[in-house]
Amino acid sequence: MKISTKHITIFLILIAFTLNSIAQSTTIKGYTIKGDIITFVFKVDDYPNIKYNGHTIKQVFVSGEFNDWATNQWEMQKVTDTRYELKKSLHDFTSDFDWEFKFVVNGEHWAEPSRDFVNSVTARDKNGKKMMVYNLKLYSAFATDYGNVSFKLKGFTDATKVILSGTFNRWDETGFKMKPTADGWQVTLQLRPDIYEYKFIVDGQWMVDPQNPSKILNKYEGYNSVINVKRRVEFRLCEFGDAQTVILAGDFNDWSEHQFKMKKTNNCWTYSTLLSGGKYHYKFIVDGKWMIDPANSVAEYDGKGNVNSVCMIK
Repeated sequence: MKISTKHITIFLILIAFTLNSIAQSTTIKGYTIKGDIITFVFKVDDYPNIKYNGHTIKQVFVSGEFNDWATNQWEMQKVTDTRYELKKSLHDFTSDFDWEFKFVVNGEHWAEPSRDFVNSVTARDKNGKKMMVYNLKLYSAFATDYGNVSFKLKGFTDATKVILSGTFNRWDETGFKMKPTADGWQVTLQLRPDIYEYKFIVDGQWMVDPQNPSKILNKYEGYNSVINVKRRVEFRLCEFGDAQTVILAGDFNDWSEHQFKMKKTNNCWTYSTLLSGGKYHYKFIVDGKWMIDPANSVAEYDGKGNVNSVCMIK
């Protein structure tokens, strides 16, 4: 199975933004992103407790919620005497919305970020009590002009400030400031496939999206607007060039035996469709015979004695 990566790169960003610009602040430190690769960056000068305490740096590790705060697993490579880096695929991260992390020197010394870091947050113990230390933070939604989802609010041109808030940023009331347009307000985000709830905050007043009929009742006896962000996925079956008909069936189309008829291209059969985030079971029907995907090693029982191929969208 070949999965198209167009418009679906997961962008991790730091949770805080400047209020006057969508661009990231120059004071944000900790990593850079290029394509689907995140590069963690540790600069000694950014961490006074390491720099001024005279620690001899032998190793630096990345430790966070994404690796159960392991202090000796994600080792960084020394680039210069004061800079260490570690590259990771964004697909290595879970589907959680955000992550806190720190750098660990020699497997035992936590590099403490300054409270002046835009992306620093107060750490908490296992009971949720605030501690007198800080963590860095990553977030899974990215405001950018080249994102895959644009949120628009028509009218309200006399408003002073309009904010987009939703489950994609844990209902933060400051992060995604919308830009004024000729007929309203707009902000564009890069979002991975999933179903999100959201609202607009117009000069402090919360409201649903008047242009979106899809909404859901919330716990405050009001409504939230709902958007389903999908990714285009291409399913491919090769080496069956002599087949007359190939059908793609799965739980995404109620196992229909005729709906998704695949097309023959260069001795392979292909079909592309939009899918929301989640796990899907599927099979191919080749001239009436059901079969799992021979190019996909991931398969599961469905609880009814059948083995199906598995497609994960995240």
